[in-house]
Amino acid sequence: MAPYDSESSGGEEEEEYTETNVLLGYASKDAEEDTISRLGGRPEWLDPDAPPSGALARCKICKELMVLLLQLNGELPDRFPGHERRLYVFSCRRKNCRRRDGNIRVLRGVRVAPGSKTVTEKKVEKEEEKDKVAKEELEPPTNLGETLFGAKTLGSSKSANPFSTSASTSSNPFASSSNPFSSPPPIEAKSKPAETHSKESTQESIKDLPKTFAETLSLNNFQPTSGPLPPPEPWPAEKEFPAAYPISYLTDADYETLEPTPPPVSQATARMDIDDPATASGGKEDREVFESSMDFDFQKFADRLAQNPEQVIRYEYGGQPLLYSKTDAVGKLFGLGGRVIPRCGNCGAGRTFEVQLTPNAIAELEAEDMSLDGMDWGTVIVGVCESDCQARAVDEGKAGYLEEWVGVQWEDLTSTR
Repeated sequence: MAPYDSESSGGEEEEEYTETNVLLGYASKDAEEDTISRLGGRPEWLDPDAPPSGALARCKICKELMVLLLQLNGELPDRFPGHERRLYVFSCRRKNCRRRDGNIRVLRGVRVAPGSKTVTEKKVEKEEEKDKVAKEELEPPTNLGETLFGAKTLGSSKSANPFSTSASTSSNPFASSSNPFSSPPPIEAKSKPAETHSKESTQESIKDLPKTFAETLSLNNFQPTSGPLPPPEPWPAEKEFPAAYPISYLTDADYETLEPTPPPVSQATARMDIDDPATASGGKEDREVFESSMDFDFQKFADRLAQNPEQVIRYEYGGQPLLYSKTDAVGKLFGLGGRVIPRCGNCGAGRTFEVQLTPNAIAELEAEDMSLDGMDWGTVIVGVCESDCQARAVDEGKAGYLEEWVGVQWEDLTSTR
């Protein structure tokens, strides 16, 4: 993401607005060309006759049906050609389920056009080709003299067929013998114990590795679970769902533009004031300074949103989300710039950030709700499979749905902002 601090030239500060890689979405009640991407309403599936399993429609806490927060047209033709894809963010409306893991869920719908191989399949084919080439390079040629010098070695014949059943065992050591119980060739007999010994040595080496390395190997060699999938539940009828939020279409999308702002005071500097005897004047003051330092990340979050206050979503596939806090469980996953969110449970590939909802989305969704007891999250962060894999047992040209990772950062109710 591009820096947005002000720059000076010739001793005089010039205001230069900076465009970042984040695409901002804005809501409108009037639909334009794209009617797929929107807040609220009911989901529109890739194939209306083949919705996802009804089990994905329920809150993980109370098992009641959820309502749609966001439906997003997620097609990325340059990255995933032939993939028709959408994202759906659902939320439980029950108050008792708020601020608990599982009351917000995300689905990724994908339909792969016939002949369009997924990224995962391409990677597998590429790895298989590498293994094949490596194996061929390691195997010694069957006729080294001819390979190196173009000369025929003793006993060789251009017309000889090593796989002919009429060839004698003396001229063809690999030809099938009339004795089915005859011993295998000496070379092959020697290779098998060596291969077994090699496998055993590798397994012992892995056992000797520290646990963290062994866990890393296990993660990097993830194999999707096999066996039959559970039968899908019918998607519930519309009348069974709670009242839907009003529809707001995401009609405008612009890259984020930031005006020059003074560099913020570092969090480390703010914390230093707590331990400075020269500035310490009492417990209350110390506590206020500490709370101020804890609010540093939120203030940065709020200041960034304030430059484009009408935004309801922030989109940057493969980027970094704007964190509401770096001290909660979600913030710690992204706080150091790493991408350590859980891997895809379907194919084992890594996941990456794609989109997040901002607090202004709550204002749009609850515009017709006059109560003061509404949603209280700070941001909803969505992470998706980097390979955009398809659900198992779903054929090409058919729509499939998978649950993706969602990280919810809740509003800090204890802070006096």
